[in-house]
Amino acid sequence: MLLIQNGRVVDPVTKTDAILDVLVDGGKIVKVEEKLSPDTVSGNVMVIDATGLVVAPGLVDTHVHFRDPGFTYKEDILTGAEAAAKGGFTTVVCMANTKPAVDNPETLSYIQEKAKQAKIRVLQTATISKGLKGQELVDMDGLARLGAVGFTDDGIPIMDEQLLLTAMEKARELNLPVSLHEEDPAFVYQAGVNQGTVSEQLKYGGASHTAEDVMVARDCMIALAAKATVCIQHISSANSVEMVRLAKKLGGDVHAEATPHHFTLTEAAVLEYGTNARMNPPVRTEEDRMKIIEGLQDGTIDMIVTDHAPHSEEEKARPLADAPSGITGLETSLGLGIQSLVKPGYLTLMQLLTCMSKNPAELYHLTPGSITEGVAADLVIFGQYENWTVKKEEFASKASNSPFIGWELPGKIHYTIYQGEIVYQG
Repeated sequence: MLLIQNGRVVDPVTKTDAILDVLVDGGKIVKVEEKLSPDTVSGNVMVIDATGLVVAPGLVDTHVHFRDPGFTYKEDILTGAEAAAKGGFTTVVCMANTKPAVDNPETLSYIQEKAKQAKIRVLQTATISKGLKGQELVDMDGLARLGAVGFTDDGIPIMDEQLLLTAMEKARELNLPVSLHEEDPAFVYQAGVNQGTVSEQLKYGGASHTAEDVMVARDCMIALAAKATVCIQHISSANSVEMVRLAKKLGGDVHAEATPHHFTLTEAAVLEYGTNARMNPPVRTEEDRMKIIEGLQDGTIDMIVTDHAPHSEEEKARPLADAPSGITGLETSLGLGIQSLVKPGYLTLMQLLTCMSKNPAELYHLTPGSITEGVAADLVIFGQYENWTVKKEEFASKASNSPFIGWELPGKIHYTIYQGEIVYQG
């Protein structure tokens, strides 16, 4: 039994923001009251004094890469889950671009079995196309029956419009989301860096925002035609934000993700952090960054995800043109959200947690976490104003490819609790 006392409970489901005590027993929240004394509870009770701390539903990240199977030297399901727990996450959704890809029952079953050993809930998407080739649909019915929670060829855009329309229509029948990586290769001259002043300075071709814009425009319209639930992944362009806003206005069930690196950094980060700021889609201009923040403010962008993309030091040590794109994100996400969005006044803490727990869960038809009697005790306890320093040697992930090493961030996480068990204590 666990008694959390004097915490500021911030719950985006019930809109609660109050100092309350929370009693946990048998993996569930059994009482939420203003004052609960350990003397009134029978049995052994562990007391957590959360005075000055926030008690919130466990965070949900619906866009992570755990590299398992195929690239487990970068990360595996268990180390990925450790990193997630350290970052305050109690549920994650893994992308399907593993090796072999999650386009068959065997690979899906392997991941699901291994995920049973994880500290938190690890869910898995399946690919849209066989072998991520964009030519032939997977058996969406069969993979959905086995527990795939959605479909995505993340990392690779789907160029065949007819294939995509068919996939969306089938996903609508299955009541599952389709998530899309939006980069038209015709406008990507060299990946990972925005085509603009920095790419010119580096004499590096770069990736134009047009690569994203044309795909987002196309796919928002296809989503409207298919009446499907569609998520535009890791949005990076001001124009793309505007197109998602239009699609929603037209009645589309279109959602969008933003990552902490896209609302925190600009293309200048590549000059300072090198390959650790190389990502697809790239971080772009200050105008793009601010339009992403505006999208979060008005709900056009409804989710904050990490796109946690671990790579080895050897890979990231390659020249810019040869290094892989992506950064680790799970352990810095909450801190960057508070630093870049809450502290400047762009979002309230309630709005931030809505984007980091409630909305991502709802996209994947999961019951969003709440601090309510009778529900699963999936919680994060953190100091909103308590600073901590990002240190390479302290990553729980196998990887440390992050531009944020050395940064001082708010939001120090004290506890992550999954189904009533403490899975991280810091």
